[in-house]
Amino acid sequence: MSARATARPFPTARSVLGSFLPLLVAGLVIVPMGLLLVRLLHPTTAVWIQLWETILPLMIRNTFLLMMGVGVITFSLGSGLAWLVTVYRFPGQRFFDWALVLPLAVPTYVMGFVYMATFDFAGPVQTTLRAWFGADLVFPNIRSGTGAILVMGLTLYPYVYFLARAAFREQSSLTFDAARAMGYSHTQTFLKLVIPMARPSLVAGVTLASLEAMTDFATVRFFNFPTISEGIVHVWQGMMNRDAAIELAAVFLLVALGLVMLERALRGRSRYYQHGARDGRTGGRITPVVLGGWRRWAATGACLLVFAAAFALPAARLVLWTVGDLSRAATATALRTVYTGYVLRTFGLAAVAAVVAVGLALVLAQNARLPEHKMGRITARLATMGYAVPGAVIAAGVLITLAGVDRSIATAARWIGFNSSLLLTASIVGLIYAYVVRFMAVAYNSVESSMDKVTPQMDMAARTLGASPRQVLWRIHLPMVKIGLAAGAALVFVDVMKELPATVLLMPFGMETLSVWTYMLAAESLWESAALPALTIVVVGLLPVLLLMRVGRLTTAEGRSA
Repeated sequence: MSARATARPFPTARSVLGSFLPLLVAGLVIVPMGLLLVRLLHPTTAVWIQLWETILPLMIRNTFLLMMGVGVITFSLGSGLAWLVTVYRFPGQRFFDWALVLPLAVPTYVMGFVYMATFDFAGPVQTTLRAWFGADLVFPNIRSGTGAILVMGLTLYPYVYFLARAAFREQSSLTFDAARAMGYSHTQTFLKLVIPMARPSLVAGVTLASLEAMTDFATVRFFNFPTISEGIVHVWQGMMNRDAAIELAAVFLLVALGLVMLERALRGRSRYYQHGARDGRTGGRITPVVLGGWRRWAATGACLLVFAAAFALPAARLVLWTVGDLSRAATATALRTVYTGYVLRTFGLAAVAAVVAVGLALVLAQNARLPEHKMGRITARLATMGYAVPGAVIAAGVLITLAGVDRSIATAARWIGFNSSLLLTASIVGLIYAYVVRFMAVAYNSVESSMDKVTPQMDMAARTLGASPRQVLWRIHLPMVKIGLAAGAALVFVDVMKELPATVLLMPFGMETLSVWTYMLAAESLWESAALPALTIVVVGLLPVLLLMRVGRLTTAEGRSA
């Protein structure tokens, strides 16, 4: 064999750039979080003494209680409802099969202020019951930790429901035949066999719900239940102490990363192999049981109760408030003018963030699929870890990062005789940066799933015919992954619309979004005025939910036809 044949080719500029870009993308995500953790190496003792003597113990306790309470509720509702609609047939089962996912479109802070307005002392429920049964009637106080946990549990249970439903549908009827042979009832089969076998999906769903609850600050503020996330915003804006807020965010980052590691440890390397669900052997999928008598109506009632509380009630209240507010001529014209400005700003920010996130995700996915780039998957995993980090924490990390860049720019400008102010820290760049870091995983997962359709043989055939790498990308890859790109952009767009903590902490003056407008009005108990922006967020938020349901139906249909 000749030396020429065995020599390794010298790396070209294109190959070096192709390896460098994914590392740069991952660095953009990792640097803010890394700088936050570095701050813990040099803590401000006075700050921590003050926090520990005032609000920190209460915030830690409340955060733990919130995560545990939301975890229990989402697990119970999500797994129980998924079991009902998967294994049993009852009136309305087909409707509830997809309708129970709809609460995902409602942000927790929207659900929070709707429940506050409905069930608080001056709300219609308590007012009506006092009129019927007397003024001495005692009600539970909804402005409490219990109220916050219940509201968040109703909003976030679809994370568990969606994953549990998919896991239950994959289970084989042979499992239930074996359970019946052992004398198990349906309830015993569910608790002793189905739940353990669906553990990876259930753990993932509960972890997602707990992370969402942990990152919220508006809902817990409405319910007077301070948590660490709410404390970061309070210390940052209320106490005007950014150093303390940044160090608190660094600790919160450790908690979030610890929760992700715990989730992976609980799932472990669990894999449950079942025969008959997909492989064509005897057994097949679960045969639904038709309920009779009172049980069929009990199942319908349970699903209807959850659907009404988690989606129908907040949606109806928002629609009625919006119609009432717009019917008043004195406010309708002014409201429409203000509303248009908020919509344009929100949609503009969301569109820019979606395009940037999807573009960077395409770079990561292209690199990860190439066998010669061994670090591709590791780089992609690092670049997508921002979704597990609270928005307030990302805002703190982005602020530190951009402040350092601004200082470097100012130093360089002074060398050439110019004065430079804060170019990036107080600009829209910081907000877009935070959005991209936060939702890179959403864009990447959509793009990566579409990239699976592009095989190495397609690349080899195109290159054999003389196509350049750029032509392969534009003529083969992009047409095949355009649906994934569009889906990823839509998901990021909606998530940016709903994002509140990062927006509140980083938005430049005059760049308030619909989520901030909703929060500011709801914080002043202006429920009717807050309804229009909140309803807009919910309606747009239905898009990814409908997309998820369509994908789920297509997957189910493919599985049944296989």
